[in-house]
Amino acid sequence: MLTANERRSQITEYISNKRFFTLQNLMDEFKISKRTAQRDIEFLCGEPNYIPIDSTQGNGGGYHVADGWYASHKYLKPNQAELLHRLSEGLQPEDKLIMEQILRTFELSNRA
Repeated sequence: MLTANERRSQITEYISNKRFFTLQNLMDEFKISKRTAQRDIEFLCGEPNYIPIDSTQGNGGGYHVADGWYASHKYLKPNQAELLHRLSEGLQPEDKLIMEQILRTFELSNRA
């Protein structure tokens, strides 16, 4: 039997590869209850993980991860990117270019 952390690690890989999934997919794949699947999604979306998972309601609804997000990549969290954007305003032009490169490399919103 997997620990919660091991299961969540496997779920992270699963959703990274699948891109779109439902609670039922997680329940079937990992042999977990609906409530456990919901808690795992909540955990993965929160700090310190921050996986950008959005939900779609209604017929054909489910969950999807943001375009450009993959488990194997490292990203800035939104508050980290915001801080770097603010700090870059006061930089010299050559340093600002370096900061922009860092943001392009690690900021999720620029990966779409």
